[in-house]
Amino acid sequence: MAATVDEVTINYEEEGVVIVKELDKVVLSKGAWATIIFRYQQWDAKKEEYSADRYTIRRYRKINGQYSPQSKFNISSPDQAQKIIDALSGWMG
Repeated sequence: MAATVDEVTINYEEEGVVIVKELDKVVLSKGAWATIIFRYQQWDAKKEEYSADRYTIRRYRKINGQYSPQSKFNISSPDQAQKIIDALSGWMG
């Protein structure tokens, strides 16, 4: 677990293999509740390579000085990511 929002990561390793490789993150909000969007790749053991870039939005709650995951939304495809961008752009414009 992480004590600061900057330490929060989705990197995940099993038996010396990085299964989830965080490529980038943007902190959308900080405080007792933090929201972070991550860009990452997933290891495909059958193909022995990483996936195309994927995206996830995660919420963390600070409990006893440590950020604990509370919820997540995985963006399932580049098409879905573009639809989210288009919707927000339309609402903001």
